[in-house]
Amino acid sequence: MTVTIVGAQLGDEGKGGVVDLYGDTADVVARYQGGDNAGHTVVHDGEEYKLSLVPSGAVRGKVGVLGNGCVVNPETLFEEIDALRERGLDPDVRVAERAHVILPYHRALDGIEEEEKDDLAAGTTGRGIGPTYEDKAGRRGVRIGDLLDPDALRDRLEYVVPQKKALAEEVFGKETGEAFDIDHLYDTYREFGERLAEEDMTVDCGTFLQERIDADESVMLEGAQGTSIDIDHGIYPYVTSSNPTAGGATVGTGLGPTVVGQGEVIGIIKAYLSRVGTGPLPTELGGVEGQTPDYDPAGASADEEELATYIRDEGGEYGTVTGRPRRVGWLDMPMLRHAARANGFTGLAINHIDVLAGLDEVKVGHSYEFDAADSASNQNAARSDDGDELLTMPPTTEQWGRCEATFKAFDGWEDVDWAAVAEEGYDAIPENARTYLEYVSDELETPIYAVGVGPGREETVIVETPDE
Repeated sequence: MTVTIVGAQLGDEGKGGVVDLYGDTADVVARYQGGDNAGHTVVHDGEEYKLSLVPSGAVRGKVGVLGNGCVVNPETLFEEIDALRERGLDPDVRVAERAHVILPYHRALDGIEEEEKDDLAAGTTGRGIGPTYEDKAGRRGVRIGDLLDPDALRDRLEYVVPQKKALAEEVFGKETGEAFDIDHLYDTYREFGERLAEEDMTVDCGTFLQERIDADESVMLEGAQGTSIDIDHGIYPYVTSSNPTAGGATVGTGLGPTVVGQGEVIGIIKAYLSRVGTGPLPTELGGVEGQTPDYDPAGASADEEELATYIRDEGGEYGTVTGRPRRVGWLDMPMLRHAARANGFTGLAINHIDVLAGLDEVKVGHSYEFDAADSASNQNAARSDDGDELLTMPPTTEQWGRCEATFKAFDGWEDVDWAAVAEEGYDAIPENARTYLEYVSDELETPIYAVGVGPGREETVIVETPDE
């Protein structure tokens, strides 16, 4: 059977921890999209592992697969594998031969194009993800299988590199170097191909996974990022370049839709909302200069700013490298209803309820009020029975930006010994927190499978195991 793990919001919901949580019952963990822009932290046996490309399950000794829907930077891949080996692990990682390769010119162009996009910038990580997917769609990409074939690799590079060099130099007026040198790229990436072959890492992904399923093994499919930054179903143009939604699991692995559809699809939810980058955020608390649209620190509500800082500090909502504060807000139910429909969740894992502990009141953006002046253009959004409120996200980001959240308030819950709660089970969660959780479950008509009450694997209340 398959279990698909999907982010229900804007990414950073704690997907890696859930994959690690249910990893004991999985034989194979496969990532189906994204690249090394999707960092995830796994805590195992008291050790913390920060990964950006290697599937989370590799930490627990599972076979990890990077599917054909992924874009792969071989340098990052081998750095992570080598780092895990230095720490005493022996990760078994396979890579789809149909997966596309991130090359140095992709990373160079990513930074250049992000500067040029200005207000339409999606806040990329600069790791070449978008340009690699662009080349994939434009049929000029280099695939992992090409690294194994010297002639094919040379042909691909001789076709595409002059185009990229001209784009950088003639369109953007930038100097180019080794990142755009055919011979250097060929030599470097042939070495990567040789290592992939020597370590027997490449697979025909769909066939490999189907054979495991046919042998009654359990396959977990791991998505990166979240539903609201899906390129088709997210807040375009502030999106990633692939499909984190459950439909991406079939396209990005080669397994049939009926195979994925017969398994479980678990939506991962953070108990509040966080976001990096610009664009609308109807339930935002306070604001972050340079990210929150039209943010005026002088006119900001002191109470909201204090509350945002509290949640940010408790949840560690700061950039790992830059230390920049992330935008935070209350849970957004229209966003979650949209995610539940787009993915077909069979279960929910709700993380970080401990972060909200100690607040007198916890709010949820239950619905939206839409600017009446433009209501005709939003007629396709789902409305409540009385037609006065929107219950799901509108189809365009511009319309979403004209939405104001209508809030529902819950009594807060006390801070407790969360490790003891995890050990005792669901009924040990403070009553007010359970009321909050059950509201989310009822609204999405989806049962709760797990509740995260801390960063460690052992700090999770397991309500149901997917394959039982």
